[in-house]
Amino acid sequence: MKILAVDTSAVAASVALAENDKIIGEFFINTALTHSQTLIPMIDQLLKTTNHSASDIDAFAVNNGPGSFTGVRIGVAAVKGLAFPEDIPCVPISTLSSMAYNYLGDTCIVCSVMDARCSQVYNALFRVDGEKIERITEDRALALSDLKLELENYQEKVILVGDGAKLCNGFLGNKLKNVRLSPPNKRIQKASSVALAAFDQISDIGSVKAEELMPAYLRLPQAQRELNKKLGVTK
Repeated sequence: MKILAVDTSAVAASVALAENDKIIGEFFINTALTHSQTLIPMIDQLLKTTNHSASDIDAFAVNNGPGSFTGVRIGVAAVKGLAFPEDIPCVPISTLSSMAYNYLGDTCIVCSVMDARCSQVYNALFRVDGEKIERITEDRALALSDLKLELENYQEKVILVGDGAKLCNGFLGNKLKNVRLSPPNKRIQKASSVALAAFDQISDIGSVKAEELMPAYLRLPQAQRELNKKLGVTK
């Protein structure tokens, strides 16, 4: 099975083509260009460079959130557009989950953290034991202070990954000796890890149709939250 995977959930963007446990090709950029400018050209160039076409793809995978509201929408919309004409299956992957796959082969707890602003992070914890990844918590938005209290319960090696990893590491300081910051090459999400997560997810729960693929934001956009506040809406 060949999977074309996409990530546009934060500042960086990447696309990857994988077949089972083989990464055929991957393009990654981390620039100020918007994903709407870069994503489709990257997919097109990846397919050309690897001598593939869209008809060779058995499934599309995408980080569908949490993350940047605009970035997530762009990635999901692109995958829906590519998959819909030929009814190619889609695999929605949690951005936080995909980052745990950066540490395949290690033995640790991956603490995926994305900056959610206002002293909050999008977070989930995963236990990595070689090629096995076990989810410990659901994806959630929580305060850094609450995450610190939770991490105090672990004695194992904990690795901070994600665009909120440095923020979290700075907040923790030297208070938790078993918690360390991921090196830059493993710190943020990448499409090759999305592809690896997708193979596991297809085996466990399958895929969805293009029309069923939706973003998973965890919380409302800031503009909607401000509007709800003015209207007195509490949910």
